[in-house]
Amino acid sequence: MVSLPLLGSSSFTSGSSSSSTPTLSRYETQKRRDWVSFVEYLRTHRPPLSLAHCSGAHVLEFLRYLDQFGKTKVHNEGCPFFGQPNPPAPCPCPLRQAWGSLDALIGRLRAAYEENGGNPETNPFGARAVRIFLREVRDSQAKARGISYEKRKRKKPTTTMEQGHPKPHSVKQGP
Repeated sequence: MVSLPLLGSSSFTSGSSSSSTPTLSRYETQKRRDWVSFVEYLRTHRPPLSLAHCSGAHVLEFLRYLDQFGKTKVHNEGCPFFGQPNPPAPCPCPLRQAWGSLDALIGRLRAAYEENGGNPETNPFGARAVRIFLREVRDSQAKARGISYEKRKRKKPTTTMEQGHPKPHSVKQGP
């Protein structure tokens, strides 16, 4: 495969710096950079792929391709440091893309796909296979580090009665 610039590298600049061009947020700049990298990946794919023919399988291929540029040590099951959050010594286990980075990347690419004319119902970044892959990466990385990823639970809104105050509408009127 052809080598592409790393996502997040400074090799892509966002247009001219004239005063008429609005300054993009960090998120928008990153989303544009990610989109350009993905479109370039499709263009250099053998055989080249059009966006219309891109599927969840191609997205998974792209994510696996990006793994080679990862910076997160993920211990293999045979490693003596498997399951330890802070290993005491170096080991030969591979560097991979962190789950959080992949999850954020997919979120940005999913939004960029639709902003660039893609149909939300056929968005390959929202494919079931991609969601399953991300869940498996999250779980395997958590297991390798000995850390569990618990889904955050929403806080239930507290009522005034639970806080020790009577509800405002419980005041009686008249005798």
